[in-house]
Amino acid sequence: MNKRIVAGIEVEASTGNVFADLGLPDAEKLQIKSGLTVEIAKAIRERGLTQAEAAQRMGLTQPKVSSLLRGEFSNFSERKLMDCLNRLGYDIEIRVRKTPEPVGHLVLTHA
Repeated sequence: MNKRIVAGIEVEASTGNVFADLGLPDAEKLQIKSGLTVEIAKAIRERGLTQAEAAQRMGLTQPKVSSLLRGEFSNFSERKLMDCLNRLGYDIEIRVRKTPEPVGHLVLTHA
């Protein structure tokens, strides 16, 4: 990472994945789940849904929606989060492409 001094304080540029910056295992997976969770929260807000209404549409309980909206996504699989977005009216496209690197990466992009 790139370190520099700003106003007398050493700062380090992010890799773009806060989970990797913190040294957490499965950082790419956590970033994907976090991004999906943000999209779910935006969809609920844009549609003006209550937590109960969102829960019904996503096939969850209201307490699970509440947890999800507080950023507690560790108990959800990526597939379940994608299913929630589908049920909220979102299409999800998965694109696979070859990379020049020895190991590929998971990336969430927004349209």
